[in-house]
Amino acid sequence: MRVLNKQEAISRRGFLTGAGGMALITASGAVLSPSQGWAVEVKALKPETMATLIQMARDIYPHDRLADKFYAKAVKTHDETAAKDSAHKQLIEDGVAYIDSRTEVRHKVAGYRALGWEADRAAMLRLIEDQAFFQALRGGLVVGLYNQKEIWPMFGYEGASADQGGYIERGFDDLDWV
Repeated sequence: MRVLNKQEAISRRGFLTGAGGMALITASGAVLSPSQGWAVEVKALKPETMATLIQMARDIYPHDRLADKFYAKAVKTHDETAAKDSAHKQLIEDGVAYIDSRTEVRHKVAGYRALGWEADRAAMLRLIEDQAFFQALRGGLVVGLYNQKEIWPMFGYEGASADQGGYIERGFDDLDWV
Protein backbone atom coordinates (compact mmCIF):
# COMPACT_ATOMS: atom_id res chain seq x y z
CA MET A 1 0.00 0.00 0.00
CA ARG A 2 1.32 3.45 -0.88
CA VAL A 3 1.33 6.44 1.43
CA LEU A 4 0.01 9.71 0.01
CA ASN A 5 0.39 13.08 1.74
CA LYS A 6 1.46 11.32 4.95
CA GLN A 7 -1.94 9.67 5.20
CA GLU A 8 -2.49 5.99 4.66
CA ALA A 9 -4.20 5.37 1.35
CA ILE A 10 -7.15 3.04 1.35
CA SER A 11 -6.58 -0.31 -0.31
CA ARG A 12 -9.02 -1.87 -2.75
CA ARG A 13 -9.89 -4.51 -0.15
CA GLY A 14 -10.46 -1.82 2.47
CA PHE A 15 -12.73 0.07 0.12
CA LEU A 16 -14.78 -3.02 -0.67
CA THR A 17 -15.14 -4.15 2.93
CA GLY A 18 -15.71 -0.64 4.22
CA ALA A 19 -18.61 -0.03 1.88
CA GLY A 20 -20.78 -2.42 3.88
CA GLY A 21 -24.18 -3.07 2.33
CA MET A 22 -24.68 0.44 0.97
CA ALA A 23 -24.99 1.20 -2.70
CA LEU A 24 -22.31 3.41 -4.21
CA ILE A 25 -22.80 5.85 -7.06
CA THR A 26 -20.08 6.08 -9.69
CA ALA A 27 -19.19 9.03 -11.89
CA SER A 28 -19.81 6.88 -14.96
CA GLY A 29 -23.51 6.55 -14.16
CA ALA A 30 -23.84 3.31 -12.26
CA VAL A 31 -25.14 2.23 -8.89
CA LEU A 32 -23.24 -0.65 -7.36
CA SER A 33 -22.83 -2.64 -4.19
CA PRO A 34 -19.33 -4.10 -3.98
CA SER A 35 -20.10 -6.12 -0.86
CA GLN A 36 -23.16 -7.75 -2.46
CA GLY A 37 -21.61 -8.10 -5.91
CA TRP A 38 -24.14 -6.28 -8.07
CA ALA A 39 -24.27 -3.17 -10.23
CA VAL A 40 -26.85 -1.48 -12.40
CA GLU A 41 -25.96 0.92 -15.19
CA VAL A 42 -28.16 3.99 -15.39
CA LYS A 43 -28.82 5.51 -18.81
CA ALA A 44 -31.62 8.08 -18.53
CA LEU A 45 -32.11 8.79 -14.82
CA LYS A 46 -29.54 10.28 -12.49
CA PRO A 47 -27.58 7.60 -10.61
CA GLU A 48 -28.66 9.26 -7.34
CA THR A 49 -32.28 8.91 -8.45
CA MET A 50 -31.76 5.20 -9.14
CA ALA A 51 -30.16 4.67 -5.73
CA THR A 52 -33.14 6.37 -4.09
CA LEU A 53 -35.57 4.25 -6.12
CA ILE A 54 -33.80 1.10 -4.91
CA GLN A 55 -34.15 2.19 -1.29
CA MET A 56 -37.77 3.18 -1.82
CA ALA A 57 -38.50 -0.18 -3.45
CA ARG A 58 -37.08 -1.99 -0.42
CA ASP A 59 -39.19 0.19 1.87
CA ILE A 60 -42.40 -0.29 -0.15
CA TYR A 61 -42.02 -4.08 -0.38
CA PRO A 62 -39.68 -5.00 2.48
CA HIS A 63 -38.30 -8.51 2.44
CA ASP A 64 -35.26 -9.10 4.64
CA ARG A 65 -34.37 -12.24 2.69
CA LEU A 66 -34.06 -10.39 -0.64
CA ALA A 67 -30.81 -8.78 -1.67
CA ASP A 68 -30.83 -5.24 -3.05
CA LYS A 69 -29.93 -6.58 -6.51
CA PHE A 70 -33.51 -7.81 -6.91
CA TYR A 71 -34.87 -4.37 -6.06
CA ALA A 72 -32.35 -2.77 -8.44
CA LYS A 73 -33.51 -5.06 -11.23
CA ALA A 74 -37.14 -4.21 -10.46
CA VAL A 75 -36.64 -0.42 -10.67
CA LYS A 76 -34.34 -0.61 -13.70
CA THR A 77 -37.50 -0.65 -15.82
CA HIS A 78 -38.11 2.98 -14.81
CA ASP A 79 -34.71 3.93 -16.24
CA GLU A 80 -35.50 2.05 -19.45
CA THR A 81 -38.89 3.74 -19.74
CA ALA A 82 -37.35 7.14 -18.96
CA ALA A 83 -34.92 6.67 -21.85
CA LYS A 84 -37.90 6.45 -24.25
CA ASP A 85 -40.43 8.71 -22.53
CA SER A 86 -39.43 12.17 -21.34
CA ALA A 87 -42.67 12.55 -19.37
CA HIS A 88 -41.88 9.41 -17.36
CA LYS A 89 -38.34 10.63 -16.78
CA GLN A 90 -39.70 13.94 -15.50
CA LEU A 91 -42.20 12.14 -13.24
CA ILE A 92 -39.49 10.00 -11.64
CA GLU A 93 -36.85 12.73 -11.31
CA ASP A 94 -39.37 15.22 -9.89
CA GLY A 95 -40.80 12.60 -7.53
CA VAL A 96 -37.41 11.74 -6.08
CA ALA A 97 -36.48 15.42 -5.83
CA TYR A 98 -39.75 16.09 -3.99
CA ILE A 99 -39.34 13.32 -1.42
CA ASP A 100 -35.70 14.32 -0.91
CA SER A 101 -36.66 17.95 -0.29
CA ARG A 102 -39.51 16.98 2.08
CA THR A 103 -37.13 14.69 3.97
CA GLU A 104 -34.58 17.49 4.31
CA VAL A 105 -37.24 19.84 5.69
CA ARG A 106 -38.82 17.34 8.10
CA HIS A 107 -35.77 15.42 9.28
CA LYS A 108 -32.86 17.79 8.60
CA VAL A 109 -30.90 15.13 6.69
CA ALA A 110 -29.59 15.08 3.13
CA GLY A 111 -32.47 13.32 1.41
CA TYR A 112 -34.52 10.15 1.66
CA ARG A 113 -31.59 7.74 1.56
CA ALA A 114 -29.99 9.50 4.52
CA LEU A 115 -32.86 8.53 6.82
CA GLY A 116 -31.51 5.80 9.06
CA TRP A 117 -34.76 4.45 10.42
CA GLU A 118 -37.12 2.39 8.29
CA ALA A 119 -40.08 3.82 10.22
CA ASP A 120 -39.04 7.36 9.23
CA ARG A 121 -38.76 6.36 5.57
CA ALA A 122 -42.17 4.65 5.72
CA ALA A 123 -43.66 7.84 7.16
CA MET A 124 -42.21 9.81 4.26
CA LEU A 125 -43.69 7.33 1.79
CA ARG A 126 -47.11 7.70 3.39
CA LEU A 127 -46.92 11.44 2.65
CA ILE A 128 -46.68 10.77 -1.09
CA GLU A 129 -48.68 7.54 -1.47
CA ASP A 130 -51.49 9.28 -3.39
CA GLN A 131 -49.12 10.95 -5.88
CA ALA A 132 -48.66 9.67 -9.44
CA PHE A 133 -44.94 9.18 -8.82
CA PHE A 134 -45.51 6.80 -5.92
CA GLN A 135 -48.24 4.92 -7.75
CA ALA A 136 -45.99 4.46 -10.80
CA LEU A 137 -43.17 3.15 -8.62
CA ARG A 138 -45.40 0.85 -6.57
CA GLY A 139 -47.24 -0.47 -9.60
CA GLY A 140 -44.03 -1.21 -11.46
CA LEU A 141 -42.63 -3.04 -8.45
CA VAL A 142 -45.49 -5.52 -8.26
CA VAL A 143 -44.48 -6.93 -11.62
CA GLY A 144 -40.79 -6.00 -11.63
CA LEU A 145 -40.02 -7.57 -8.27
CA TYR A 146 -42.30 -10.56 -8.01
CA ASN A 147 -41.86 -11.77 -11.61
CA GLN A 148 -38.19 -12.55 -10.99
CA LYS A 149 -37.96 -16.34 -11.03
CA GLU A 150 -34.81 -16.27 -8.88
CA ILE A 151 -36.79 -15.08 -5.86
CA TRP A 152 -39.74 -17.44 -6.18
CA PRO A 153 -38.15 -20.20 -4.08
CA MET A 154 -37.61 -17.68 -1.26
CA PHE A 155 -41.38 -17.29 -1.06
CA GLY A 156 -42.21 -20.95 -1.60
CA TYR A 157 -43.73 -20.21 -5.01
CA GLU A 158 -43.12 -22.97 -7.51
CA GLY A 159 -44.30 -21.11 -10.57
CA ALA A 160 -47.37 -21.47 -12.74
CA SER A 161 -49.30 -24.70 -12.32
CA ALA A 162 -52.00 -24.52 -14.98
CA ASP A 163 -50.00 -26.73 -17.33
CA GLN A 164 -49.64 -29.29 -14.51
CA GLY A 165 -53.29 -29.48 -13.50
CA GLY A 166 -53.34 -26.68 -10.91
CA TYR A 167 -52.34 -26.52 -7.25
CA ILE A 168 -55.08 -28.60 -5.64
CA GLU A 169 -53.29 -31.91 -6.22
CA ARG A 170 -49.79 -30.43 -5.99
CA GLY A 171 -49.59 -29.24 -2.38
CA PHE A 172 -51.29 -25.85 -2.47
CA ASP A 173 -51.22 -25.79 1.34
CA ASP A 174 -47.63 -26.90 1.93
CA LEU A 175 -46.21 -23.45 2.70
CA ASP A 176 -44.67 -23.49 6.15
CA TRP A 177 -43.90 -19.77 6.43
CA VAL A 178 -47.46 -18.41 6.13
